[in-house]
Amino acid sequence: MEDLRGEDWTLLERQRGPYYDEHQAAEVLRMLAGSAQLPSFGYEINNYGHSLQAATLALAAGHDEETVVVALLHDIGFVACPATHGEFAAALLGPYISPRNDWMLRHHQVFQDVHVHDHPTIDQDSREKYRGHPFFDWTAEFVARFDQSTMSATCATMPLDAFVPMVHHIFSRPPRAPSTA
Repeated sequence: MEDLRGEDWTLLERQRGPYYDEHQAAEVLRMLAGSAQLPSFGYEINNYGHSLQAATLALAAGHDEETVVVALLHDIGFVACPATHGEFAAALLGPYISPRNDWMLRHHQVFQDVHVHDHPTIDQDSREKYRGHPFFDWTAEFVARFDQSTMSATCATMPLDAFVPMVHHIFSRPPRAPSTA
């Protein structure tokens, strides 16, 4: 990189846009599809099925395309980085989504705790430190409707192909600086 000069960087930057336009969404979808055969950790379905169920329910509830894609990808980092999978999803999607959905992704793990009973290390009130935040209610609703309730073998599930155009559309947006809050 030390050998590159201004004209080199200009050329590289011109090439990055078309490259990302062509490959970014496909790579994200490939990453999600790669989890289709992974184990379920004892749940009725695996994380891939959970992701499809969350997106299916968000779509059926009439949410916009962005929220459906966020539902589809909210746990995409669950296997690769379980302790910070919400941050992983926010880092991936943050530049292309609203601050509301970015904040929800970053915090949905803590909001799940209210639904966990009798776990020896979980504080069910851990989300309360965020009460009063403008996106608290949305995050609580998302987790209740589209996250903790979508791990059932009987829940309606659309195929990944149904969401492919939406994912491409979201990643075709001009990126903004991601949130760090």
